[in-house]
Amino acid sequence: MLYQLHEMQRSFLTPLMQWADASSKLFSNPVSPFAHTPFAQRIAAGYELMYRLGKDYEKPAFDITSTVIDGETVGIMEHVVQVRPFCRLLHFKKDLSDKATEKLGQPKVLLVAPLSGHHATLLRDTVRGLLTGHDVYITDWTDARMVPTTEGAFHLDDYIYYVQDFIRLLAPDLHVISVCQPTVPVLAAISLMATAKDPKLPKTMTMMGGPIDPRKSPTAVNDLAIEKPFSWFENTVIYAVPANYPGFGRKVYPGFLQHAGFIAMNPGRHAQSHREFYNHLVAGDDEPAESHRQFYNEYNAVLDMPAEYYLDTIKTVFQEHRLPKGTWTVGGKLVRPQDITTVALFTVEGELDDISGAGQTQAAHDLCTGIPAEMQQDFVAPKCGHYGIFSGRRWREVICPKIGEFIRKHG
Repeated sequence: MLYQLHEMQRSFLTPLMQWADASSKLFSNPVSPFAHTPFAQRIAAGYELMYRLGKDYEKPAFDITSTVIDGETVGIMEHVVQVRPFCRLLHFKKDLSDKATEKLGQPKVLLVAPLSGHHATLLRDTVRGLLTGHDVYITDWTDARMVPTTEGAFHLDDYIYYVQDFIRLLAPDLHVISVCQPTVPVLAAISLMATAKDPKLPKTMTMMGGPIDPRKSPTAVNDLAIEKPFSWFENTVIYAVPANYPGFGRKVYPGFLQHAGFIAMNPGRHAQSHREFYNHLVAGDDEPAESHRQFYNEYNAVLDMPAEYYLDTIKTVFQEHRLPKGTWTVGGKLVRPQDITTVALFTVEGELDDISGAGQTQAAHDLCTGIPAEMQQDFVAPKCGHYGIFSGRRWREVICPKIGEFIRKHG
């Protein structure tokens, strides 16, 4: 019933939020007489804050239309390479002739985005940084409430199979980058391919801020998964999609519950951010106010996760630690990272990461014992939190160039 109640609340709030949005414009638009009344800026700021706190956030666009290569601006076109029930494989194709593209000789990169609440557009800055020197593809996961039940279930094993299929489709000379949650299934996918001596293995795998071994420096996220029994997750956070969506009846971990969890991790920080937004609006500071809008347009846009996939992840990754313990089987085959011998490994962590703690991603090196030492590299970004390792100034100026160097060295 909780999902249905949420939808009822959303329907009730929609006209109220539209009224707040209209009122904000009424007191801020210079052609409106109300904008020239006393306290107009404060009233407009209050209405806009109300609107943004209560509005429904849709999936944002990547909105990447160009990049700069050797000082020249090059157009970018989004091209859907493949459509699967739970994912689209997108290619950020440069608006160049085949001959010009070949002449650039840019390494091909598969960026595996998280399926953990936010849309793949959360990696917009990651894509922008990589585009200048790489041919970029990304996994754009589908909101589970939009997938009809006739498409069947989606388990953690299916995520691995999707990744393997995309790798084989884009091979050879492919480099795989995984951010946060997908580091685990990506390592499993490549391990299984190595065990089977698959000729389409990627050249490198870069793993950023992921829970390869959550037992190391456990965070609040890890503690929650351990403190609660598996049955608690099954009975508390899993709900059926309401009738007003294509996925009616599908069991999911709803996005609105995930969003509540995100906010609950740092409520004070978010409250302060909204206070500062209000003050910027009152003072007429457009640039920081717009930065706030853009951040929360992304942060507040969430998707539903398939229940089977979410519960598999809780049990396999966070409660039973099957990957570091060497007990994980996928399709009856044991996941053996030690069988990887030809794929170079680069791990990236943030010094201040409060989601994937210190050493959790580095643990991949302990598991991939078959990779020669000269093909392994690790980097801990100083003064960098979880989101900072794939977006923002440190990503653009420090981490992205290091990944580019690693890819070219082992490509």
